Amino acid sequence: MIYLKNIVVTGAAGTIGKKVIKYLLMEGKYNITAVDLKTRHNRHILNKYRKRINIIYSDITNDTKFEDAVRESAYVIHLAGVMPPLADLNENLSYGGDYKGTENIVRVIDFFNPDCHLLYASSTCVYGMQKSDEVSVSTKPDEESLTIYGKVKLDSEKIIKEKLKNYSIYRLPVVLCNPVEENYMFSYKANSKFEVVSDEDAGYMFARAIDKIDSLNKKTFNVGGGDACITTGSNLNNEMLKNYGLTSKYLKTKIFIDKNFYSYIYKDSNKLDEILSFRNDSIASYFLRAKRKGKSYAIRKIFGRIFYRNKK
Repeated sequence: MIYLKNIVVTGAAGTIGKKVIKYLLMEGKYNITAVDLKTRHNRHILNKYRKRINIIYSDITNDTKFEDAVRESAYVIHLAGVMPPLADLNENLSYGGDYKGTENIVRVIDFFNPDCHLLYASSTCVYGMQKSDEVSVSTKPDEESLTIYGKVKLDSEKIIKEKLKNYSIYRLPVVLCNPVEENYMFSYKANSKFEVVSDEDAGYMFARAIDKIDSLNKKTFNVGGGDACITTGSNLNNEMLKNYGLTSKYLKTKIFIDKNFYSYIYKDSNKLDEILSFRNDSIASYFLRAKRKGKSYAIRKIFGRIFYRNKK
């Protein structure tokens, strides 16, 4: 009899979470438990997998429905959290909805399942404002310039390192996704040059990490798409507008949110790809997919192009 390893994925219906579920299922060798809030959107995303995975609708910040699954799992891929721009508007919300969730996951692993390996989705926001366009994991965070989101992620990393013996931390940059359907960040500075990663590559990376977990233990990595995923804020926004049009999320970000998402080129992001070989995308291939799917966005795209030209 073959015994499948148990894996919990928090934030399973999110941008990266649903990609992780897809790639783990393709492996065919895990018992997967998806954990997320019970919303109409999340049910729509996860119900398509209901015959192949376990689904727990749970708020990991204040209930215990998820705990039994964590106690019995070999791995927890922790993706749940409050994302910018919302995360930078309310400190209580960010700490209550992000740090508290991480604290609860860590508590359960520490007390009941210490051999479990936690794979944590952090953020490159933890570096704050740096003088150079390039950073590495060894770069000291500028804590005075950290956004609320950056502070929460850095504090979450600290409690993981203090309490757990098996963990790996993945600092994610701007993640390319469908901004009409997903929570995409437009709050980076227009003239900054930085490295991104696609949602497909990020999801594949977490799924691949399980097979190489011994090489990743107690390590922190910058996750980036490499040279083919380096761009500027203005170029990226222009392409987003051309391909997806003028979305409400774009307008809200431009009107209400300061451009405070510090983004960089990651000198050491190749290290993770050398271990996992997860990079398949480039910015060009990402937008090629967008064009193939973009017919339904025709009206928004027209207004998006007009809006961008007027801005320039």
